[in-house]
Amino acid sequence: MLTRRHALTLLAAAGAAPALASCGPNSASSDEGLRVYWWGGDLRAGITQEVLDMYAADHGDLTIKPEYSEWSGYWDKLATQTAGGASPDVIQMDEAYIDSYGSKGSLLDLESVSDSLDLSAMDEAILETGRLSDGTLVGAPNGFNLYATGMNPTVLEAAGIELPDDTTWTWEDFQALCQELSEWGKSSGEGVFGTSGFGLGSGDLAAWARQTNNEQLFPREDEEPVSKDTIVSLLEYSLGLSTSGAALESGAQIENSSASLEQSLFATGKCAFQQVPSSQILTFQDSSGDPLRLLRMPARTSGEANMVNKASMYWSIGAKAADSAAAADLTSFLLTDKGAAEVLKIERGIPAFPEIQEAVRPLLSENELVSLDFAQMMQEEVVKPPVVTPASGVGFGDEYTRLAEEALFQKRSASDVADEMLEILTGMQPES
Repeated sequence: MLTRRHALTLLAAAGAAPALASCGPNSASSDEGLRVYWWGGDLRAGITQEVLDMYAADHGDLTIKPEYSEWSGYWDKLATQTAGGASPDVIQMDEAYIDSYGSKGSLLDLESVSDSLDLSAMDEAILETGRLSDGTLVGAPNGFNLYATGMNPTVLEAAGIELPDDTTWTWEDFQALCQELSEWGKSSGEGVFGTSGFGLGSGDLAAWARQTNNEQLFPREDEEPVSKDTIVSLLEYSLGLSTSGAALESGAQIENSSASLEQSLFATGKCAFQQVPSSQILTFQDSSGDPLRLLRMPARTSGEANMVNKASMYWSIGAKAADSAAAADLTSFLLTDKGAAEVLKIERGIPAFPEIQEAVRPLLSENELVSLDFAQMMQEEVVKPPVVTPASGVGFGDEYTRLAEEALFQKRSASDVADEMLEILTGMQPES
C-alpha cells in the first residue's frame, strides 16, 4: 500500500500527466463513457449508484463507469491514476487535496464549462470554498458544514445548569461552564465532564486564529499569518481546560480522540460539549439517543465567533476528460436535480444549493434537521472562508497534533512548541 506521502510524491511527479491524458494507453475516450470516482462506504456507494442509474436512463447513448474506494486507499489510487495519465472524468475531491491536484493542472476550471454546469445559484460564501488561491474554481461544493459546538442539553438539564447564550459566550465562559459541569459529574457520581477538550487539532488553531485579528494558517496577501502569541494562547488554554477539570485529563483526551465517533464520550453522553463538524451531529445523536444541538463556537471577543463554511467534499472534473461537457452535465445533475437530491439527501453534507436544501427538507428526520437548520441560520454571519489547504501544507495537521500533545502533556513549554509549529508552518507556505 502506498503511503499518503508517496501518493503526493507520485502526484508531484505527474506534473506533465494532464498533457498525456488524451494519448496515454489507459486514457478515456468518449466511446468508453464517463468514469466517476468517489470514496465512501456501502451506503454512499448504493445511493450514488442509484442516482447514476437515474441519469443513465435519460442518456442512453452514454456509458457511466462508477468507481469507488474506502478513504484509506482512495488518494493513493487517484495519485497513481493521475501520474499514469488515466485520471477519472468526474472526481470526488477533498479540501485537503484539492490544491494538490488543481495547482498542477489536473482539474478542469469549472467556469470554462458554465454552459453545462451553472453554479450561479450557489451562495458565494459556499462556492468560494472550491477556489484555488489564484481564483480558479476547480471544485463544486457537493455539501458543506461548519466547525461548531455540539451540546447535549440533557446533561445540562440534569445538572440544573442553564443553557448558554451562544451569541455572546466567550472561551472563558466556556471553560467556567465546563468546569461547573465536571464538578457536578464528580459529585453526582455520573462521571460526566464538561468537554472532551479543545486545541489538539489544526482546525482548532484555525478557528482560534480567525478570532484573533483574522489571522490565518495560510494567509492571502491581505491577511495576517498566525502569530506565536496566538499559538501559545491556544496551547495554554487547552492545558487549562485539562488542569482545571473542565475537560478530560491529558491521557484520557488522547484515548478519546482515537476512539470511533460512536464510542466517544460525547456520543455516549459522558460530556456536555464538543467542537464538531456540524454534519457529524447526526452520528452523535444516533449513538447517544439524546436530542443534541449545535451552537456557535465560543469567541475570544464576545459576539465575534468568525465561523466559516467548509465544503464537506467537492465534485471536480479531470482536466483532460474526454468529454468535459458531458462530465459537467453529469456533475450538474448530481448537484442540482431534485430527484437525485431525494435519494442523496444530506449524506454528503448540507446541499450547497438553497433550492435543493428546501427540496430535501420534508424528507429529513428531526435529528437531520438540526444540521440543516443550523447551517442555514449561520449563513447570515459566516465570514470569508480561508484558502484551500495548499499542496505544501497537507501534512500540517499531523505535525500540529503531534506538537500540541507535547504541550498538553507538559513535555515542553507552550513557547517552545509554538516556535517549532511556526517553523514548520512557515516552511509549508506556498511560493508566491
